[in-house]
Amino acid sequence: MAGDDIGVSFDPANPYERPSFTLGIEEEYMVLDPTTYDLKSHVNLGLLSKGRVLLHEHIKPEMHGSMLEIGTGICRNTTEAGFEVRKIRSIVAHLAKQNNILIGAASSHPFARWQDQEIYPDERYTVMVEDMQLLARSLLIFGMHIHIGIENRETQIQLMNEMRYFMPHVLAISTNSPFWEGVDSGLKSYRSKVFERFPRTALPDSFASWREYESYVQLLIQTGCIDNPKRIWWDIRPHPHFPTLEVRICDLPMRVEETIAIAALCQAIAAKLFSLYEKNLSFRHYRRSLLMENKWRAVRYGLDGKLIDFGRQREMSARALILELLAFVDDVVDDLGSRKDLEYVYNILENGSGADRQLRVFRETGSMQEVAKYIHTESMTGLFDDVTPFIDEFRAPTAE
Repeated sequence: MAGDDIGVSFDPANPYERPSFTLGIEEEYMVLDPTTYDLKSHVNLGLLSKGRVLLHEHIKPEMHGSMLEIGTGICRNTTEAGFEVRKIRSIVAHLAKQNNILIGAASSHPFARWQDQEIYPDERYTVMVEDMQLLARSLLIFGMHIHIGIENRETQIQLMNEMRYFMPHVLAISTNSPFWEGVDSGLKSYRSKVFERFPRTALPDSFASWREYESYVQLLIQTGCIDNPKRIWWDIRPHPHFPTLEVRICDLPMRVEETIAIAALCQAIAAKLFSLYEKNLSFRHYRRSLLMENKWRAVRYGLDGKLIDFGRQREMSARALILELLAFVDDVVDDLGSRKDLEYVYNILENGSGADRQLRVFRETGSMQEVAKYIHTESMTGLFDDVTPFIDEFRAPTAE
């Protein structure tokens, strides 16, 4: 989420006070050559400096020069979030085209090699490469992070504990990284396994309280494991600086509609679980080791596989369990105003995730280049043709 201006109070005294459930979305785009559709570095093109003139803190570099990160502001609902993502993605696409490059949204490039990528010249990335060595250099993956406004720290921890159960379901919907360096990985989310090479990733353990979580973080800092809590890269985590619970498990979808549908689902899960929490009820907790079995199934098979229903203690199709999840959150959706955006999940269940569609293109064409071209085309779907009003808006002087 861009910037440090959160716009909401932190840690209200009453943990049962309803959270704002605001949304902030971050997306990481690949920068593409318009002829070969291979990755291309933007470092010497001035794209980032031009982007900052228009988008300010809403656009940032990432470790590889062929990657750009964007972030929305704080959005009250999915309608605002959808407009923000469309607007920012449209402006970035417009700037890219002016610089004779393209952008694409997926979590791995079909055939690019990490060995060929330039590292963005920034001290933060120099330190990361020195610390993580080959693991950092090979981290050529693109993600999406969803921030949900939950102002009380204790509430964040309790909802994180329970939301962990549903993270594999969310990942299955978002899977969009089947290829790696020109090879069909056999996984629907190869990105997930690349990122799990890093320490302090994947699903977290449960914590009894915010104090217990704080003690864990302080121990890591005290013993030199980390220098700040942002180096905890779990699939879901309390953000160290923002009053948000951050969902980080997702692959980056191609279409804006997919991004917003997945954000709407995460928001609805949080709101549903809070509705139980404020009644002194809770969703059953399961061991991390069990939840990781479901994550593996989502990584490997996506929507086409089976997940474990641990309550029934049996396998069920991923699509069936996701339909149950949609029914579970249905009674909070209208209050959130997200029904229309959330319903796009049904479209994903019918037509497949991004990984399914990429694989379909490759089976039809036999060409990784055609897959990369498809990623770009899908990423442009639904964007604004004319970005002039938005550029004027960003350039307009701010009133004192």
